[in-house]
Amino acid sequence: MVIGDVEKMVAVGLIWGATNALMRQGALISDQKSSPLKTHKNPILKTLIEWFNLILVWQYSVPFIINLSASATFFAILNDTPISLAVPVTNATTFAATAVFGMFLGEETHVGFTLFGTLLIVVGVYVCVV
Repeated sequence: MVIGDVEKMVAVGLIWGATNALMRQGALISDQKSSPLKTHKNPILKTLIEWFNLILVWQYSVPFIINLSASATFFAILNDTPISLAVPVTNATTFAATAVFGMFLGEETHVGFTLFGTLLIVVGVYVCVV
């Protein structure tokens, strides 16, 4: 494992976490827009229309593209890093970052629990890496 791989895994987790929270905000914005086609009878066509309308909302699509770029980086990291280390570190970082960024974006949360849980995740990632 290359020394910089841990930093890359943490960076991917941070990007995933931030974009998860931002995509949620974009999805809420998309839900607020009403479309007469959302009540279509065909469930497959209805799903495709809803997805297309979601992609048209830049508050969703820009974080989505950044999130996909981080996914490509994650797969590149897997070339040099054991999956048994990459997945726990990246997923734990993603979970913590999603909670913290969601809190910054105004989602209702218990700040103390969120910060305490994030601290436990950071300690757990440190233990995995060391």
